[in-house]
Amino acid sequence: MDEQHEGMSRRRILQAGALGAGVVAGGAVTGVPGAAAVGVQTAAGKKPDLEDPRFTLAVVPDTQYLFDLDRGDPAPLTATFEYLIDQRGVDNIVFTAHLGDVVENAQASEFAQADPVFAVLDRARMPYSVLAGNHDIDGSTDDQRGDTPYLRVFGPQRFRRMSTYGGSTPDGYNSYHVFRAGGRQWLLLAMDWRPSDAGFAWARKVIAEHPKLPVILTTHELVYADDGAGVAQLSDHGNRVWEQLVNGNDQVFLTLNGHYWPPGRTVRQNAAGHDVHLHITNYQDRYYGGGAMIRLYHFDLARNTIDVETINPWILAQKPSRRSELAEREVELTSDVNRFSLPIDFPARFAGFAPEPVRPARPAASLVIPGTVAYWRLDGPVGSRVVDHSGRGNDLTPVLLPGSPADSLKPSAEFHPDQPGHASWVFGGQKNPGRGGYLRTADNAPLNRLTFQGGYTIEAFVKLADDGADHSWEGLLSRLGTGADAGKTGGDTSEPVVNLAFSGGRQLQWAVYPLDKADTFTNWGHEELAGRWFHLAVVNDGRHTTLYVDSSELLRNPSTRSNGLATAGKPWLLGANHYANKIEQTFAGHIGELRIVDRALSLKEFLNA
Repeated sequence: MDEQHEGMSRRRILQAGALGAGVVAGGAVTGVPGAAAVGVQTAAGKKPDLEDPRFTLAVVPDTQYLFDLDRGDPAPLTATFEYLIDQRGVDNIVFTAHLGDVVENAQASEFAQADPVFAVLDRARMPYSVLAGNHDIDGSTDDQRGDTPYLRVFGPQRFRRMSTYGGSTPDGYNSYHVFRAGGRQWLLLAMDWRPSDAGFAWARKVIAEHPKLPVILTTHELVYADDGAGVAQLSDHGNRVWEQLVNGNDQVFLTLNGHYWPPGRTVRQNAAGHDVHLHITNYQDRYYGGGAMIRLYHFDLARNTIDVETINPWILAQKPSRRSELAEREVELTSDVNRFSLPIDFPARFAGFAPEPVRPARPAASLVIPGTVAYWRLDGPVGSRVVDHSGRGNDLTPVLLPGSPADSLKPSAEFHPDQPGHASWVFGGQKNPGRGGYLRTADNAPLNRLTFQGGYTIEAFVKLADDGADHSWEGLLSRLGTGADAGKTGGDTSEPVVNLAFSGGRQLQWAVYPLDKADTFTNWGHEELAGRWFHLAVVNDGRHTTLYVDSSELLRNPSTRSNGLATAGKPWLLGANHYANKIEQTFAGHIGELRIVDRALSLKEFLNA
């Protein structure tokens, strides 16, 4: 894999600057291959934010050639650990996992070389795990092998001081850690090269004792990828691990191993029918024994993604002018098996053992706050009337466009997770020809006359239909009456006086005739994803109007002042809009509830707060 480094990204520049300063200050000579790490002192970076939905798991594969009798060099791994410490606040690094084969020949002298390098992490109080690979012990034995130089250096006594350490098997070769990240706890198993049946039983018991924690399994051998395309498959021993530990434990969603090269990955379905991601990462075959190259698994719970990158901090710290030709190629690896994004719907994947708690339903009366002029919950059967919980008498009546199926409006048990009412209606709007249903206020409803000179807030819980059909310019909320009906002269006066709709690109649009303008006034949002619930809000403080989606202020809000909403005294439409007072198309998707208040609300007053 000849992956030529072609300049630094922003992340790389930050890393180079931070690491360079830290290494020089610490006294480690890491710029030249073969230089020994002497008098290393760590300068701990900013501590990670354990509640941030974005965090990083660092993975260190086989380092055995760096500790090979008198043939090794600890400088690369020292540089890697210094980098992780220096960057832990920048990348929110919460844990580091070594995948085994720390040393080459299982000799006490080699572990004596490795011990002070790992002490770099110890002194910085940076949690990590280590497991035995076949080069760390007698590879023909399982975890009942007894005392070894490995165990004397990396046994339970080393990890007991860590806040993440949970415990080990009596033999000391298998351990587990529980770390907090992204606002929740995660369980990481560090399993021996060859766990015994007792070792596997212990691991299953650990998982059972932590029934709600997602599990990351680290071990030395599990999958390999010799097909040349990076597609991994279970080894013979990997099959045993799968059957003994992974397949029947739905909490295990990610496995990481070294041992083999080249890198690769695959996805297998466990007994529960859920995805398990199996990854091999190992670079000992590359220049300078891999040079302590690492994988960074950047979890992003907000985006439901893990972004993976592979970098070499030791080479990264070297001045470009002093890097050898081979070193320059190893700064970072960007092939598909080394740099990729892994989409995982974390709430859905973890729902079987740790479902997200459903927010309790809240009674409608508790949401009728001062200034509420209409509050509709679509949480009952499709009948003759939808009650206005504000008590103002703005009830809604269902209407079907001519020729529309009877089920164009139907109840649903689906709802937005922050929605006070736990139900919705499905609107089956169609276009060309227009079909579907909508709701409308009565001709004499008090809401029809209101002009909202003091401001307003309109909120709704919505999910757009994900059916592939054309629903462009579908209306969510509209007011019958045109610009001309309200005495306006600017723009297309056949347009509605009030229209909350979605463009052909599913962009939210608030297009109205204000009281103080002769022309239309429009706010725009970004493209919304079909098939996903969201909360939207339109807020006017009497001077300016702002759109929000999921309590996030959008961009395209005019700075031009606007006040109030023009009216022709005609009904409001929920689930439809019109042109020249003719309704041609209705909404397609789910609507949970909608509230209108005659003042500007703060975010903490929103229905999803």
